[in-house]
Amino acid sequence: MCFFYPLPESVSLVEGIVVEYVTDLAHKAQDIGAKRGKLLVEDFLYQIRKDLPKLNRCTELLSIQEETIETSREGF
Repeated sequence: MCFFYPLPESVSLVEGIVVEYVTDLAHKAQDIGAKRGKLLVEDFLYQIRKDLPKLNRCTELLSIQEETIETSREGF
């Protein structure tokens, strides 16, 4: 199998795009949460509601996290 590492410039560019996106998403969610006085997971889900693949993946990861927490609590 032939595998090549990405150029550092490519990695830096993608990292910048991702950091900017996540920062913007967090600021928008914070603006929504400020109206209630606290930031909730639902504020982030509200921000990505129109992007169904992201919304579905986030929902899936949150349910996996919840199952993992419940499983670990049963072990104690």
